[in-house]
Amino acid sequence: MNRPTLTDVDELPIGRRVARWRVRRRMTQQMLADRLGKSKSWVDKVERGVRSLDRYSTVQEIAEVLRLDPTTLLDPRRPLPAANAGLDGVDAVRAALARYHQRPARTVSPAELQRHVAHAWLSYQHAHYTQLLRALPSLLDAAHASPGPLVSAYRITASVLVKLGEADLGWLAADRAVAAAVGDPVRAGTATIAVAQALRALGRDRLALTAAVAAVGTATHDTVRGTLFLQAALAAAGYGDGRRADDLIDHATVLANRCTSGDDPHHTAFGPVAVLLARLLTALRLGDPAEAVYRHEKAIGREDWRRLPVEHRAAHLVDAARAYLEAGDLAAAGRTLVDADTIAPAEVRCRPAARTLVAEIARSGPPAADVARLATTVGLTR
Repeated sequence: MNRPTLTDVDELPIGRRVARWRVRRRMTQQMLADRLGKSKSWVDKVERGVRSLDRYSTVQEIAEVLRLDPTTLLDPRRPLPAANAGLDGVDAVRAALARYHQRPARTVSPAELQRHVAHAWLSYQHAHYTQLLRALPSLLDAAHASPGPLVSAYRITASVLVKLGEADLGWLAADRAVAAAVGDPVRAGTATIAVAQALRALGRDRLALTAAVAAVGTATHDTVRGTLFLQAALAAAGYGDGRRADDLIDHATVLANRCTSGDDPHHTAFGPVAVLLARLLTALRLGDPAEAVYRHEKAIGREDWRRLPVEHRAAHLVDAARAYLEAGDLAAAGRTLVDADTIAPAEVRCRPAARTLVAEIARSGPPAADVARLATTVGLTR
């Protein structure tokens, strides 16, 4: 039997390309359907060409679930850009997570282990994702016998994996963090923050809400409790419950007003400005981009905005760019996304959701020069 050539694959209908990438991502039709909020029958019809994909927004949703740029489905002749190099370390992290019961015997002093954990947090907060992915396997191996550092290692692992579109693997790491934190309410609360983030990324908003609210009752630190309230609010907004989202953010606001020292011992970045950023996200998820833009402009005018970690600020700017785009302000969307790339390039160039946004902005009209350069840099233009 003759093997298919590259040209044969290029000329496959888009539904067949979806099927090929789904298999490469080790997903069943039911798994893909669940993440898209569709039926298995819908996915099957798409893959067989019975149902056409004639809306770009639908192609974009499928591409996000499959961790692709939409252009990979629409124009498969284009090579995958080098900008995704930051994802190369994911397989090594996956292998480290698989060594759950067979950790290599390593002797690391508690002081050295704490330094490794602190460096990993700094790498994450500065959006140095490529370096972080290289460091995580050895950190997970070294920390396996030390509950405190292990919780942090799993939290960091979960957070970066969710960002890079590996939400399933991120959920596994977050769940391991919760298991390692048993008996410590504060650490369990911080681990549950990671669980809620991963569940929201998987489209399991109701489960995320339940997990976050349950953990609020046992977490004893205001920054942890406040962040759990915000995660719960984002989950509520994710399934359209605006009233509950507002109520949960109001609870977080009370706690944020107590956080005046600027200390962040549990790496939550919680405070008054974090509450404003959460209000932006809830407004965006509830279909009110104008309110989201208002919240963004109010937040970045605050003095404590600049004190947020680089990763947090850049991630917020990506969300704000989405808000501007949905509000119809293409120029502001482009400027904001370029600002995010200036602050933390990996936040824009390695995250599938951000890369999709770059493509959307570039295609929505004649892009500004800096937006066109960014699209070229991340490999989204010819």
